[in-house]
Amino acid sequence: MTNVLALRSSILGDASASNQLINEAIASLRTQEPTIRIIERDLVTNPIPHFDGDAANGLRQDPLNAEQRKARALSDALIQEVQAADILLIGAPMYNFGIPSALKSWFDYVLRAGVTFRYSETGPEGLLTGKSAVVVLTRGGSYSDGPASAMDAQAPHLRALLGFVGITDQKFVLAEKLALGPEERKASMGLAKDKIIDAFQIALAELV
Repeated sequence: MTNVLALRSSILGDASASNQLINEAIASLRTQEPTIRIIERDLVTNPIPHFDGDAANGLRQDPLNAEQRKARALSDALIQEVQAADILLIGAPMYNFGIPSALKSWFDYVLRAGVTFRYSETGPEGLLTGKSAVVVLTRGGSYSDGPASAMDAQAPHLRALLGFVGITDQKFVLAEKLALGPEERKASMGLAKDKIIDAFQIALAELV
């Protein structure tokens, strides 16, 4: 059975472009693979606490107080979801040129030394290998090329975070220019819907 972990991080709910594309992907997956197991986690309606001193200490050492124990338990649960997944489906809208703070908080609890990565003599080594990620990027403007590409702190950050824990098989689906008029939005969303289905077909084939 194929296991998929779907993460949503948009503050816009049903009106969100990234959530709409996640819905399309899930519907397509269930059609292609009726036995597929999909775990959905909405990081906005069920937010992950922002990383603080207790969380940092609880993940680095044996927890010393209730808050540290709570942070360690949350990290354990989030990491177990990733470990059980064959494919990660991540919805990531661009907010102020980067990823939503809700998604950043999730990564803060998942990137854990000795569990999802380790340091060796040759540098950091990711421990969540053998998985693939399908990442849905949505943007109001256009940042994929031209002068504005220098302001894109969304895609590079996600590539680095996923790669750091060993998820190097990354398929990015981009829908941009969504705020530049209804025609631009319709065209970009239509293209992204096709690409996300193609990305999952490739990801599923790679699991065989």
